[in-house]
Amino acid sequence: MAMPRARRFAPAVLAGIASAAAAVGLLLVSGWLIVTASLVDNLVPLSVAIVGVRFFAVTRAVTRYLERLAGHDAALGRLADLRAAVVRRLTPLAPAGLGSTDRGAVLAALVDDVENLQNLPLRVVQPLLTGGVVAVVSIGVLALIAPTAALALAVCLVIAVVGAVVLGGVVGARAEGTLSRDRADLAGALVDEFTALDVLQAYGAEPAARQRIRAADDALRRTVTRAAAAQALSSAVVSLAAGAASIAALALAVPGQPGGAVDAPWFAVAVLLPMAVFDVFSAVPQAASAWRGVRASAERIHAVLPAAVPPEVRDDDGEGRIHDGAVRLRGVTATWPGASGPALQGLDLDVAPGERILVTGSSGAGKSTLAAVLVGFLRSEGSYRIGEQDAARIAGPELRRHVGLCEQDPMLFDEDIRQNLLFARETATDAELLAVLDRVGLGAWVRERGGLDARVGERGALVSGGQAQRIALARAVLRGFPVLVLDEPTAGVDPDASDALLRDLLGATEGQTVILVSHVAPPSGTVDRTVRLDAGRILPVAG
Repeated sequence: MAMPRARRFAPAVLAGIASAAAAVGLLLVSGWLIVTASLVDNLVPLSVAIVGVRFFAVTRAVTRYLERLAGHDAALGRLADLRAAVVRRLTPLAPAGLGSTDRGAVLAALVDDVENLQNLPLRVVQPLLTGGVVAVVSIGVLALIAPTAALALAVCLVIAVVGAVVLGGVVGARAEGTLSRDRADLAGALVDEFTALDVLQAYGAEPAARQRIRAADDALRRTVTRAAAAQALSSAVVSLAAGAASIAALALAVPGQPGGAVDAPWFAVAVLLPMAVFDVFSAVPQAASAWRGVRASAERIHAVLPAAVPPEVRDDDGEGRIHDGAVRLRGVTATWPGASGPALQGLDLDVAPGERILVTGSSGAGKSTLAAVLVGFLRSEGSYRIGEQDAARIAGPELRRHVGLCEQDPMLFDEDIRQNLLFARETATDAELLAVLDRVGLGAWVRERGGLDARVGERGALVSGGQAQRIALARAVLRGFPVLVLDEPTAGVDPDASDALLRDLLGATEGQTVILVSHVAPPSGTVDRTVRLDAGRILPVAG
């Protein structure tokens, strides 16, 4: 998937070959011109060569620019598609199938490893094609000038490739294979340090976490050093082979001997040609190193992305659209990935349009599992219908356009309040944003903080738990979900403030179907009825 389409990548390859050929031609024509000019008195016959020098110089610069432009445009465009494909592959797993996933590994796969895959077209395929074509053509040209020197050049090129690839593989294969892993370990250590700093400090574990970062950084530095040493040895092999080819050309292409050049100018061409070829060909052994890194990154991405979605997790495939109607569950059973048994068992539930119900129960009774089933995060057995539509046959994104979820720990982005709300509806005006904030009881607070430009911090670090819940609810109200699931909205909120928060949350959702999942009873009169979950089954109680 990292390789661009041939139609988009071919111009870069052709431009690269033209640029490399122009570089070789520039050196050869320049050498021939200098030697010839030292032997003749009249420079008029050299005018063609002078024009050739200018032509190759301009061609080299122009085609080099076109190669970079076309190559990076094709590679980076494909990279964007690849990163989006990785996210789409992960999306059905969230949150039910990502419980045991290392956040650092996912971060490294999405950023470093995907980024490294651009080296496949740019540092593996393109150098191989460019270097291979230029080397073959150059050997053919040298064979016309000095056949024995051409044979020596071919032998030195083979020795350079085999020696550099084998030596680089022996010395650097392990380092290049573990480079992505070490980067992921360092990323994971940093993510854990920054996201749990308050807990680490409270329990005196921050020094140990910092030591983990140092250890990961030291391991990464050692790996990078070993990989660089392997590349240096490969380059040394290529340089030695280039020198050997030039010395062989000096010895074998002397004019007058069998297989030698016809005269001094062509002798200069025969001697300079190996230098020019190896200047282009030096990227070929490095392509082997880049390939090992690309393969390691691809393997890490493949490891992060499971071969198949766990059977307990619902995929996003489906068709059709949902129209408003009652939510009806019959005999619904659902299990979390890796769990020993179902969290919901034979559950029956009816919610009429516009009805507000409270789902309560002890910890582990299945409340959050019910919320995950309703928004399509978990696969369920039994019947789940909205109106006349079978929710199990509806595509996941379409289901979540109808059924919204305000999570226990709402996700707020490190942006201002405006951007956190526009995430729900990009076309909303500032007046509409302030109106919805008034509905959830945040209007006065936002104005005191300077308006919609006030920032909320990473994951809402600059606001309280209750304010984060209100912002998340404002986002859901702005989106206009016909059915809204509120999962433990008072978690982490002061008990004295929970009644006010629940009253504002339920008051802001007038006209919507609301399923409130909470172990805290809301103020009297704010819900139509209450159902209790016990061991994955609903036991109705008086509302």
